[in-house]
Amino acid sequence: MTEAPGGGATLVRELERRFVTEEEDVDVGGGERVAVLRPRNAEELISEEDFAHDERLPYWADVWPSARVLAGRVLREAGAGRSLLELGCGVGVVAVAAARAGFAVTATDYYEDALLFTRANVWRAVGEEPEARLVDWRAFPRDLGRFDVVVASDVLYERPYAQLVARAIALTLARGGLALVTDPGRIAAPAFVDAAGELGLQMGEPELHRIDANGVEQTIRLYTLRR
Repeated sequence: MTEAPGGGATLVRELERRFVTEEEDVDVGGGERVAVLRPRNAEELISEEDFAHDERLPYWADVWPSARVLAGRVLREAGAGRSLLELGCGVGVVAVAAARAGFAVTATDYYEDALLFTRANVWRAVGEEPEARLVDWRAFPRDLGRFDVVVASDVLYERPYAQLVARAIALTLARGGLALVTDPGRIAAPAFVDAAGELGLQMGEPELHRIDANGVEQTIRLYTLRR
């Protein structure tokens, strides 16, 4: 992990200046909670220009049930001496959990602001920032390296993402490594399972986690993949 130029405190102040923020105390199960700073209202971040360019919407600014399940699972891993890559870090719920578990965290996202919030939240949690990198799955970089653990939550909401996410995992997961993907039943999930198998990733039966999401019970599938 690295310290930000100017320090994490400076980054937090800058985010609080640019955004209307709130701190959310996220229940990740098992009596564990993860505190994150996030934009108060994701809908206020919608940009017509961004949407017209490539249909971007600020999904990153919300805390999704799948992230809660994945964060709880990551907290149970022994992270000391191990590296972890997150595909689509959002505001950093899972990255914070991984840092608390002792992992050397590399956070990636398609949105620069998501990376800023993740860096700030990991710093707030453990006093150091994670590595952070802007990544487009459609032009996935070849120099990220290999990681002991690769994780992603609720990233299968568009059909093309099935192949793109499976390929990203195949490119970055170390031999003998572990990948964890949580999904609430998005459209690309079945095709992701097929694509992962075609790329040589071994997948067991998904674990089912029932979680309360604002008074509505959701079933989250936790996929475990190994290389």
